[in-house]
Amino acid sequence: MKIATILGTRPEIIKMAPIIDEISKRDIDQIVLHTGQHYDAEMSDNFFKDLDIRTPDYNIHVGSGTHGKQTGLMMQRIEEVLLEEKPDIVLVQGDTNAVLAGALVASKLHIPIGHVEAGLRSFDMTMPEEVNRRVADVSSLMYFVPTVESAINLLAEGVSRKNLFVTGNTVVDACFRHLELAKEKGISEQSLKELNIDEMDNILTLTMHRAENVDVKERVVNIIDALKQLDDMNIIFPIHPRTKNTLEKFGLFEELNNLEHVHIIKPLGYLDFLYLTSVSTLILTDSGGLQEEAITLDVPALTLRYNTERPETVTAGGNILVGSDKDAILENARKILDDEEFANKMRNAVNPYGQGESAKLTVDAIEDYYSKGLLNIESPEHIMDSFSRKMMTMSEDISVSEFEENENALVHMVYDGEKMVFPADDLNLNGMVFNYDKRE
Repeated sequence: MKIATILGTRPEIIKMAPIIDEISKRDIDQIVLHTGQHYDAEMSDNFFKDLDIRTPDYNIHVGSGTHGKQTGLMMQRIEEVLLEEKPDIVLVQGDTNAVLAGALVASKLHIPIGHVEAGLRSFDMTMPEEVNRRVADVSSLMYFVPTVESAINLLAEGVSRKNLFVTGNTVVDACFRHLELAKEKGISEQSLKELNIDEMDNILTLTMHRAENVDVKERVVNIIDALKQLDDMNIIFPIHPRTKNTLEKFGLFEELNNLEHVHIIKPLGYLDFLYLTSVSTLILTDSGGLQEEAITLDVPALTLRYNTERPETVTAGGNILVGSDKDAILENARKILDDEEFANKMRNAVNPYGQGESAKLTVDAIEDYYSKGLLNIESPEHIMDSFSRKMMTMSEDISVSEFEENENALVHMVYDGEKMVFPADDLNLNGMVFNYDKRE
């Protein structure tokens, strides 16, 4: 078996590192293809060395550009590699243009796609990430979903439960792996003090890069006004190059930089940033991945967005959506900083993304599919085989798998009277309302 992994951005490299490790441990043939869409070495290229990951077998150096141009170039060059390598499955992760390009090319070549972190939905189609993740999910064969909620999103869109694998999120594996690596490399509070920040307590780590925030002056002004009043915090802001350019265009960069309690620094290496996150009192971010890392590291997060494709972090109690509302930012920040009971509830929120076994569960599922011949994509011989779609209420004890075997059926969506639940093999259907396909 040969597994191809396509990645192109810092978050993809971070989150796929545990899976690449796991594939290597099992001596499975693999190739890693780097699209090179993050052209700043600090943002991606050095990761492979810093994170002790094998060097990519291919780097197609796409660089930056419009969505259409960047995706088109990726598709052309990814196709050339896949035609030469002929992998048995292509893995993509998340919701970037590399995911979109990789999924489209592989599907056209009839190579099965495994989507890591599948099923996330913000339900905001103005976000390019939402389009990317939806297209990838339409194209995929195997869905490695972080939570039951993500699995239910896919069930509601018609995906078979047989192709869904609730693995948790590799961000947990990655945080554990990389914090240990940071310690091995000597990254500590002392190394952060080299940033010329005298005190390393009361840290508020800020990240802000999404277009819906940084491209709208009114939103940036509101966020800066909130930061001004959080002057009892050491606010550390590793600034994204695009964000810095936009703040300068709006004439706001100097105003923010002149605040004594705000420390604007260049983007940190990932291990340094992970350590910084782990010792922070509070995270203020519009990043999706950092919402996951914060709850994994038991750090309260306020998210500068009005929706999130990581709603589990909010439901669990470790994350609060504040948008760019100055009052909401200040009110919730002060509750975390001044109310120890409230802060502890956020710190002790149960991580919805698992305990760090996602990579193992993912590769287990791929090996099982391969051994059963389920990675072969072929035109079905009997496309028009008849089946009927039915709904029923069950009044006896029977599991999902038993019902499917007895009725030659496939269960889709199951309701317990209040909400939709995931139809796991051993779920008792007694008292449940569910729909299913019955083969005639």
